[in-house]
Amino acid sequence: MHIPTPEELKARREILGIRQAELAEMAGISQSMVARIEAGSVDPRVSTLEKIVRVLNEARKPRMTAAQVMHAPVFSVEPRDPIARAVEIMDAQNFSQLPVIENGVPVGCISESAIVGAIEDRATSKGHGLFVSNVLEPGFPTVPPGMDIETVVKILQNHHAVLVMEEGMVQGVITKHDLISLIIGR
Repeated sequence: MHIPTPEELKARREILGIRQAELAEMAGISQSMVARIEAGSVDPRVSTLEKIVRVLNEARKPRMTAAQVMHAPVFSVEPRDPIARAVEIMDAQNFSQLPVIENGVPVGCISESAIVGAIEDRATSKGHGLFVSNVLEPGFPTVPPGMDIETVVKILQNHHAVLVMEEGMVQGVITKHDLISLIIGR
């Protein structure tokens, strides 16, 4: 039996658009207990946890998928692009990192931190002569378009973005910001 973490309970409640007070009322517990459980400051009884999980399972909204949340097209750079190209895109789109895609397939990512580090290492002020391939970092995880959003939420707890791929090609991207907007917009 999987025992959900406080973070998983909170994420699930927020995705369902349920306030703490509503969850508490439906589960027959206090709102402060829900808050303390989600904060991880109390270890609830199994019976209390079962009530919360039952309410969340019964309140499950129609299954939302990665394809419904993703953004397309995906802004990206190629390994052979100059760093200046990545900086232009990041600046114009207000991104702190970009996927690096070659022939439709992700090969890594590039971040502001990696660019700054490369410029410092080369002791140059504008990064002339540096290419994306010089500062390539491990890429973002990938998911299929039909992946449920709850799983994407779990993946995004440890990553900045997730690429949505179908038939070996990038179709879209989901970021933590997208999920925050999704939760607030409900």
